[in-house]
Amino acid sequence: MSERKVALVTGATRGIGKEIALELAKNGFDIAVNYRGTQDENLKKEIESNNVRCEFVEADVSNFEQCENMIKEAIEKYGRIDVLVNNAGITKDGLIMRMKKEDFEAVIDVNLVGTFNVTRNVIPYMIKQKSGRIINVSSVVGVAGNAGQTNYSASKAGVIGFTKSLAKEVASRNILVNAIAPGFIDTDMTKVLSDTVKEGINAQIPLKRMGTPKEVAKVVKFLASEDSSYVTGQVINIDGGMVM
Repeated sequence: MSERKVALVTGATRGIGKEIALELAKNGFDIAVNYRGTQDENLKKEIESNNVRCEFVEADVSNFEQCENMIKEAIEKYGRIDVLVNNAGITKDGLIMRMKKEDFEAVIDVNLVGTFNVTRNVIPYMIKQKSGRIINVSSVVGVAGNAGQTNYSASKAGVIGFTKSLAKEVASRNILVNAIAPGFIDTDMTKVLSDTVKEGINAQIPLKRMGTPKEVAKVVKFLASEDSSYVTGQVINIDGGMVM
């Protein structure tokens, strides 16, 4: 069994997920990196440079059986999972008049059903440990909506309802469940936007800029730490004041 606490981060090979994995590693967590496709050996080295362990565990989060096997593999490698960060997510944007049924379902399957699939398989171990932290990555569009993102907004609003209900279910077992709702964050997803679009976005944000993955990761670090021992069932917006 790992002597350190162990964090499993889904979709952790790039963007916000990668930054969360690195931030938790810097704070002494052994890391299980969920991925699909190819492992990132550079990320493994970067995580391990903090004198912690890093193991890759593969699964498509929308597949329940793969999630079940992933959690078993992580437990075999570490003996425990103390923190779960449900970060894996996709977008398939479009106005509803043109949205294909399969594009709606794909986003729900990864973002919302995926959160259930991973959590459902982790919860029995956390209940046995009588401790745990689950941090679900929602979005400000799950709070306020966004034209052209009915699928994404629905999935992220679902994550918020899931978070609050689960928090009530498992609080007596010392398992804390919270969600974060990032706004516009400077990642690969937003890099493709034109300067004009970015200027328009920044104009809507009281802080007049996009956030960074590191700023998101710092809030996750707080929720994963003992500093948040009386915080559960909450949704923390990380959006520069865009949604108040």
